[in-house]
Amino acid sequence: MSRQERVVRALVGAHGRTYADEAGIRLKDTPQPLYRLLVLSHLLSARIRGSIALATARALHEAGLRDPRRMAGADWQERVDALGRGGYRRYDERTATQLGDAAELLNERWGGDLRRLRREADGTVPELRRLLQEFPGVGPAGADIFLREAQGVWPEVAPYLDAKALQGAERLELPKEPERLVEAAGRTDPAVLAAALVRAAVDKDVVADTLRRAG
Repeated sequence: MSRQERVVRALVGAHGRTYADEAGIRLKDTPQPLYRLLVLSHLLSARIRGSIALATARALHEAGLRDPRRMAGADWQERVDALGRGGYRRYDERTATQLGDAAELLNERWGGDLRRLRREADGTVPELRRLLQEFPGVGPAGADIFLREAQGVWPEVAPYLDAKALQGAERLELPKEPERLVEAAGRTDPAVLAAALVRAAVDKDVVADTLRRAG
């Protein structure tokens, strides 16, 4: 086994958990999990700790705001309160408005079903990325987060290793070509690989731990 393979497999073995999984989302190609991933991507893309975004995604779910119909139907204060319970206080008022507006857009344009957005993009990743950014609060970073995680259930997206994931590869002295990273990861789900690389990009302790494990 090459050094690259050892490093990638050590990384995935210790840190290969998707953000959707950590947020309690059992990701499937069905409307509710995909919507919850969209909300999570919105939350994670802000300049706030990932742990707070994950806790807030769980708090929104616990408040019943787990699909676009309920999110759009909730009043603004209800959304603010749920965001606050997750610790998302710095951006709670603006985000409460954006979540409501995004849910209304999803309901009106795609019938509350992100699979219809996928069909509109016709399997074209740049178009998927563009359409996702039409949701208020979802910019390029949020679209990248969504596609990194969704590639596990939308195979035409894979391998989706964006600049943040490739930054993690660079920190681990791995190649920055997605095809070579996927090859080194063997049968690893590309969504899991992407999440592990992002963790290396944002946490130097993940880098140190991975290199120690790889030997």
